[in-house]
Amino acid sequence: MFGAKREKKSFKDNIRCISKPDIRRLARRGGVKRISYDVYNEARAAMMLFLENIVRSAVMYCDHANRRTITSLDVVHAVKLHKRAIYGYGH
Repeated sequence: MFGAKREKKSFKDNIRCISKPDIRRLARRGGVKRISYDVYNEARAAMMLFLENIVRSAVMYCDHANRRTITSLDVVHAVKLHKRAIYGYGH
């Protein structure tokens, strides 16, 4: 009557999906020539911390608006809340 239940995806270790070439590409864009082996795990940890803070703030904006879906503007406002520049979304 209600259809099949979906199995929820596990998001425990998705930070490992950010591969070494992905991190190397970001470092090259920043002007880095050589990367130590230890940098990859530190970069993953820094990205995880940054994304946790942004997502937490975006969820806060979504909750305040009594919505269950996070919009792109929620993310933009969350990024602005953390004093980061984001281009292409207003002033």
